Amino acid sequence: MTQAASRFARIPKLSRFGWLMGLYAENHERLTRMFEPAGLARGVYLSQVGDGLDLRLDVLEQHRYTTEMRLTYALLDPLTGEPDPSAYVRLYHDAHQVEATHCYVGRRWQDAIGMYPPPAQVLGHRMRMNTFLGKWLEYLAERGHGMTRLRPVELDPAPPGSSEDDPHGTGHTGAAKNSAMNA
Repeated sequence: MTQAASRFARIPKLSRFGWLMGLYAENHERLTRMFEPAGLARGVYLSQVGDGLDLRLDVLEQHRYTTEMRLTYALLDPLTGEPDPSAYVRLYHDAHQVEATHCYVGRRWQDAIGMYPPPAQVLGHRMRMNTFLGKWLEYLAERGHGMTRLRPVELDPAPPGSSEDDPHGTGHTGAAKNSAMNA
C-alpha cells in the first residue's frame, strides 16, 4: 500500500495555468494544420465544404511573431447584426501557441467577468474560451475545412462620399482594405 501511495505522489499535478498553456499549444497545432495562417496575407477568406455553413477567416494583422485573426461563420446574429459565433484569435508563431482573446463581438473579458475579477476567474474564463475554440477547430476539421477549401474574398470598396467606417468588422477601411485584399 505504501508503494502505491508513494508512486502516485511522484506524479506531478498539472495546474490550471499549465492546463491552459496546453490548450493554447493544442489549438496552435489544430489551427496551423488546417489553415497555415502565418502564410496568409491580411484579408478575408472563405472556406466552403457544401454544408451551408461557410467559414469566414479574417486575417486582421500579420506581424513578425504574431497573427491576429477572427473565425466566424458567414451568419449574422439577428440582434446585433454581427457575425456569430465568432472567435478572435492571436497566434504566437515563436511560442507555438494560439489564444482565443474573445469569442463574441462586443463581449471582451471585461464585459463577461467585470473590470477587476480575481485571477482565478480570469483563468477560468480563458479556459472556457480556449476549450470552445479547440472543440470548434476539431469540428471544422471533421467537416473538411482547411487550406484546400480556403479562398480569398473580395470585399466591395466603400462608395464615394461614404464614411470610412468598416461595416464588415475586418479592421480594413477604404483603399487600405482593397490593397490588403489584393496583396
